[in-house]
Amino acid sequence: MLASTDGWTTCSLGHKHWGRAGAAGLLLHRDGVNGPEVLLQHRAEWSHHGGTWGTPGGALHEGESVQVGALREVQEELGLSPDDVVLGAVSVDDHGGWAYTTVLARPARSIEPSDLRLDGESTGAAWLPVDGLDTVALHPGLAASLHRLRSLLEDAGR
Repeated sequence: MLASTDGWTTCSLGHKHWGRAGAAGLLLHRDGVNGPEVLLQHRAEWSHHGGTWGTPGGALHEGESVQVGALREVQEELGLSPDDVVLGAVSVDDHGGWAYTTVLARPARSIEPSDLRLDGESTGAAWLPVDGLDTVALHPGLAASLHRLRSLLEDAGR
């Protein structure tokens, strides 16, 4: 078993982050009726940036790849297995000494929020239209990366 690196760290920009070896999350996307949609979780109020919508994700373990870490987190937080998704491109938000990597993925089967097994870190999950993400409270890290992620989502839809 890989050693846990749960804990707070500070990057060279002076920001406080969870995950001493960095963190990763999964941005599951599909084609919706009105354009691309992403599956986001509504973060529990007690969590860091609680009450916001974000990707299921969290601290990487020592030596864990970003893909394995993102799959582990989506399994822990939403109950999805690695067989439920097809991994795609990655986007790195590097803060100097700490990074959050978003792993894009498409569903390998039909996935509806009502079918998910949420853990205590989230109060809900929903497919949200990418073009409507500016109308919900996004996790600040996701909001800051959205311009980069939109480009990857457009490329993945081609």
